[in-house]
Amino acid sequence: MKAMLAILLTAMITENFVLAKFLGICPFLGVSKKVNTAFGMSAAVIFVMALSTAVTYPINLLLGEKYAYLQTIVFILVIAALVQLVEIILKKYMKPLYNSLGIYLPLITTNCAVLGVVLLNIDKGYDFAHSMVNSVGAGIGFMIAMLMFAGVRDRLEDCDIPKNLRGLPSTLIAASLVSLSFLGFQGIVDGIFGG
Repeated sequence: MKAMLAILLTAMITENFVLAKFLGICPFLGVSKKVNTAFGMSAAVIFVMALSTAVTYPINLLLGEKYAYLQTIVFILVIAALVQLVEIILKKYMKPLYNSLGIYLPLITTNCAVLGVVLLNIDKGYDFAHSMVNSVGAGIGFMIAMLMFAGVRDRLEDCDIPKNLRGLPSTLIAASLVSLSFLGFQGIVDGIFGG
């Protein structure tokens, strides 16, 4: 149980895909303007990460060492199919969220964080349960980063920012500061779990 909790917290905080590994930056910067949109995108990413891990784990066992070179291609196809499923569900049952996510919803297919978590599970040699915990933790970490940054961007709109720093420059500076804030958690997690 301690190992599961360590994997979960590490994936959420110290190895956060957005803030520590810098994966999934496109939706992070594109959809984090409003909290509800950031939450919807994050929920979709958590779902796709967990489901893609559940589907790709047995596929990886079938591929084995002999066909390991096909991993990336097969995993991308699986992720693309799952994103299409999410898109169909959102379009049918959550039309406002589907419209607000716009082009960023299909971009989950090419979101390197989703592919990254699947490949990282294999690289770390996790079994199925540990892989699922890592995937859900990575998705929750993605959500934490998105929601925090949506709040930061909301506050930035009320600030008097110099003309040369408005828009993308202030957004990137804010993202780097939010990223730096997560570095402090490394010692805490290492201290608790003896990392």
